Amino acid sequence: MTPSATETLVVRLRAAGCVFAEDEAALLLDAATDARHLESLVTQRIAGFPLEHLLGWAEFRGLRVAVAPGVFVPRQRTSFLVEQAIALGRSMIRPPDSADIAHDSITTAANTTIAAAAGAGAHQPVRPQALADRAETAVAHADSMLVALDICCGCGALGLAFAKEMADEGIRVELTATDIEPAAVACARENLGVVGARVAAGDLFDAVPADLRGRVDILLANTPYVPSQDIAWMPPEARDHEPRRALDGGVDGLDLLRRIAAVAGEWLCAGGHLLVEESEEQAPVAAGIMREYGLAARIVECEDMGATVVIGTRT
Repeated sequence: MTPSATETLVVRLRAAGCVFAEDEAALLLDAATDARHLESLVTQRIAGFPLEHLLGWAEFRGLRVAVAPGVFVPRQRTSFLVEQAIALGRSMIRPPDSADIAHDSITTAANTTIAAAAGAGAHQPVRPQALADRAETAVAHADSMLVALDICCGCGALGLAFAKEMADEGIRVELTATDIEPAAVACARENLGVVGARVAAGDLFDAVPADLRGRVDILLANTPYVPSQDIAWMPPEARDHEPRRALDGGVDGLDLLRRIAAVAGEWLCAGGHLLVEESEEQAPVAAGIMREYGLAARIVECEDMGATVVIGTRT
């Protein structure tokens, strides 16, 4: 392509509302096999097709994961959920030393004071007993692998990133992933083969192998959480090209969370964690649902990513 033709492509993409038109132009140019193919890709992008579906892949935490038409595209903000899972997994394998426990005790006292002053309800401070439980759980997992379940896995991006980053730290992960969408399951099998994961098709825990009951350390659940009435206001590339079941969370967006939280305690090991992404407004309600079903719940947020994660722990 000549520079003028490239600039024309950028102008076309920008006019169609592509915020990162220069980056998208470069990716489309790289993906096209010839001029006719390029024009087909650009025409589809301008019509609102997700860029990732056209390229056949999405970038997530430095990984290139395969996606296909009809498959939910992993959002960059969900990287924060994976970060939380990695931190929890690391703590379950490696017992905190005395300095860690002392630091956590100081932090706990400070958080308790702040929470009391603010009348905090949704954000629960870590209790001293929880620190002891954390150390006991970590000792139990010493020299062993983590058992992880990625439910509503989509293309498997979360489970893949978790397993690979844990492996980079010398921590093995026995990963199982499930989804109800056949196209998503096909992508997940392609993406997760490299980490030896089991991938099953089915509705939530119906697809989970029975041998995981009571053994799951980390339960990743990137559930749909958009309220049904808000789907119409979503960007067309998501609303029109991703499966409705991957977006629609019911009247308040928390239908699938309720179903998962109701039985999560049966699948989690003692000290195991359930992690879900929610909106900032939904998070306190989601935490309450987890507590209703016997999980100790807390909320963590990342302002930079605009991400909110609710973590439920089986005590």
